[in-house]
Amino acid sequence: MEDYARIIDYLPQGHPSEKGFKKDPVAYGVGEVEFKLFELVPKSDAIISMGDRVYIGKETSQRDKVAHVKKRVSYEELTAAAQAELPFVLQEIVDDSEERFVRFFSEAQAISTRYHMLELIPGLGKKLMWAIVEERKKGNFKSYEDITKRVPAIKSPSKLIARRIEEELSDPTQKYHLFISK
Repeated sequence: MEDYARIIDYLPQGHPSEKGFKKDPVAYGVGEVEFKLFELVPKSDAIISMGDRVYIGKETSQRDKVAHVKKRVSYEELTAAAQAELPFVLQEIVDDSEERFVRFFSEAQAISTRYHMLELIPGLGKKLMWAIVEERKKGNFKSYEDITKRVPAIKSPSKLIARRIEEELSDPTQKYHLFISK
């Protein structure tokens, strides 16, 4: 269950495809934990900006900007602006959740006898996967910086993770989901 989402688009005049005279404001957000995509109904007095972190959990008293979640949406249902903003917001989430994603590099397992979770990360092939596996035998990774120092071929682990999350969200044919919840 998502408690917080990051705003990836805000339409104070409502969605252009909506018919009728009175259009309700709408916001699009991405959850911080399971990366679910949402259409949100903002509160009438809310001031919302791209990238804002908003509470969408069960405690209605804590919701200061969002009245409620209208529905979950697919990547294709997002506005063009939301799709364009998504990579930047995902990067922020991955940067803010460093411990979680560093743990992934330390704990990722084989999916099958021929395939490893690390190989699903864009830019990581067999060679880098084996370099990471060998390095973590010496001890778990402690930070993104630690990964970069110990496996110099990986320049920006957080960007690789953010790119994988975006792939999982935007491509419905993805067989494996490392980070998003369907």
